[in-house]
Amino acid sequence: MRQVYLDYSATTPVKKEVLDEMLPYFSEHFGNPSSLYSIAQNSKQALDLARERVAKLINANPNEVFFTAGGSEADNWALEGILDAHKDKGNHMITTKIEHHAILHTGEFLSKRGCEVTYLDVDSEGFINLEELESAITDKTVLISIIFANNEVGTVQPIKAISEIAKKHGVFLHVDAVQALGNVPIDVKELGVDLMSMSGHKIYGPKGVGALYIRKGVKISNLIHGGAQEMKKRAGTENLTGIVGFGKAADMARENLDEHIKSISQLRDYFIKEVQEKIPHTIVNGSMKHRHPGNANISFEYIEGESILMLLDMNGICVSTGSACSSKSLTPSHVLSAMGIPVERIHGTIRFSIGEFTTKEDLDYVIEKLVEIVGTLRALSPISAEKGWN
Repeated sequence: MRQVYLDYSATTPVKKEVLDEMLPYFSEHFGNPSSLYSIAQNSKQALDLARERVAKLINANPNEVFFTAGGSEADNWALEGILDAHKDKGNHMITTKIEHHAILHTGEFLSKRGCEVTYLDVDSEGFINLEELESAITDKTVLISIIFANNEVGTVQPIKAISEIAKKHGVFLHVDAVQALGNVPIDVKELGVDLMSMSGHKIYGPKGVGALYIRKGVKISNLIHGGAQEMKKRAGTENLTGIVGFGKAADMARENLDEHIKSISQLRDYFIKEVQEKIPHTIVNGSMKHRHPGNANISFEYIEGESILMLLDMNGICVSTGSACSSKSLTPSHVLSAMGIPVERIHGTIRFSIGEFTTKEDLDYVIEKLVEIVGTLRALSPISAEKGWN
């Protein structure tokens, strides 16, 4: 049976070149980067190189990149650290209703400790309203946190415009770029962001490693306390093998960014076109103009997404009914709900996410099976029968 992986937004396979660069740091170059002897200094050099590589991908300075255990830690650190360090100014944060749970749940945590959190609405394509954002700012607002590319529907927010509003009012801007990194051009200096979260395993690097960009001069409290690692901002012996892999993956992403975006976008557009032509009553969610290149979030009306997912899996096809972090929940997607999509349509939604190892032949196989599966499920659906779809 053919195997097709179309869940690259959940995680990506580690590229061979990345793994090859990581392997020596499990055994041969195992020294602690904080020690002074020569094998440790070899590790320190590898750590510095990885930091430079990640910084180059986003046009940051290396001393503005701080390694973490992943994107969720970076999100937690950004929110908690900024609000703690600037509590003398205020206790108000602005975010959106379509954030990753690493932001939403941190917001809930902060609310229980006296922080006021405003959650912005989005339109039917998943965009925030810039006027609503600006009107939500008060003299107590410390931070705005916005997801760059949404992990479910792929909509890319106008970060530059959001940054200009934040600067106008003297408010810090944090961007969750976990999905955007390596998939859209990112220049933190041009965008004017203050903090940005990243993750290694979304760009063909290893799991368990990420980073937080902190613009030079931004005051932030530490999330993890202990030793002096990460320029005294993030304690704990560094995950050297993971960091080396993240650095290599970032380097490869930077070198291949334009071609990656072009090829993945073409495959995505082909897939969406074929699905809509061959399967009636399908709706693409999110913006098509400003979208993650590999994201195809599609609703199949009047059938259940879980049934589609299971039948695809039986045919060797891996997809998601929403974000990977909530795929085991039957609760309707908070992202699609915020976009005003009816509950019955939400339950028939599948997220297909295309990556660098996806081929046109893979997509043709998926389309073939989708036609069969959707046809079978609609034949069993009383609603489909009522509408004469089967």
